[in-house]
Amino acid sequence: MVTLSSDSRPIIGHGPALGARFFFLAIASIALMVADHRGGYMEVTRSWLQTAVNPLYVVVQVPGQFWGWLTGSFSDRSRLRTENAQLNDELRTARVKLLRFDALTEENRRLRAIRNASQGMGERTLIAEIVRVDVDPYRHRVRINKGSQDGVFKGQPVLDAFGIVGQVTRVDEIGAEIILISDNEHATPVQVNRNGIRSIAVGTGDIHRLNLPFLTIESDVKPDDLLVSSGLDGIFPAGYPVATITKVERDPSATFAVVEARPLAQLDRAREVLLLWVHPSTQPAPPEPAVKPARPAPSTAPASPPPTTASPATTEPTSAPEASDEPTTPPPP
Repeated sequence: MVTLSSDSRPIIGHGPALGARFFFLAIASIALMVADHRGGYMEVTRSWLQTAVNPLYVVVQVPGQFWGWLTGSFSDRSRLRTENAQLNDELRTARVKLLRFDALTEENRRLRAIRNASQGMGERTLIAEIVRVDVDPYRHRVRINKGSQDGVFKGQPVLDAFGIVGQVTRVDEIGAEIILISDNEHATPVQVNRNGIRSIAVGTGDIHRLNLPFLTIESDVKPDDLLVSSGLDGIFPAGYPVATITKVERDPSATFAVVEARPLAQLDRAREVLLLWVHPSTQPAPPEPAVKPARPAPSTAPASPPPTTASPATTEPTSAPEASDEPTTPPPP
């Protein structure tokens, strides 16, 4: 039969008292802190302890880092998509603006070229913009944004920075129609700048080709000769470049040579043209003042008819004294 022990001594009472333990541990802690603070004796121990505990830190941080990576990857992907779409929109807008800047730069260059070409002209000029082109491939007509309210008139010559473009055929209040020199219904009196041979450049319906059908095979023309306006039509002033001869074929059995030329004006690319006012009446005007003072002199000459009317025999004595007043006075002595 099992019997229980009747020992009634308290279990907590075994060993040193709690107060003594606390006092001992407090003294040991203070001593260690003083030794560590004064001499740094615990640095090595602290380093070993941190190295030993570091795997525990890693294990504890893994769940948080994984969750942050998981949520961050999704948020970064959506943020990158948003930023990518925004950057694509900005890039598209920047490209459109850049294209517009390029167009403005090219337009500025063309306007400067036209203005520089018109600086040597003594006539009045006006820059107009082409707003419409005839869709008929064989009808080379364009419309500009200047009309009769700007002084444009029918038959007015039109140029660009490189040569003659054409002439005005129709005019209204706000616009005008221009026929190009390449139109098959247009003809331009020209002359070879090298030797002065005159001819007529006829449009062929090809914007890059003019025909000179009235040059004989004996004509002194050759490729690369410059054709300028002769001014004999009363429309285009003389001396403005028109085209360059590109082809000359002479058939001994034919009367006329086959001569083709390429227009110098940019008929298919120009956006701005130059309207020219030619005032031929202003050039003859200066000689007229010099003639007007000379006209009274002949009018005084008819004032001498009285002596001629008094030329009968009855007036001979009166005419003699007048003759004596002249250098004929020496003969009487």
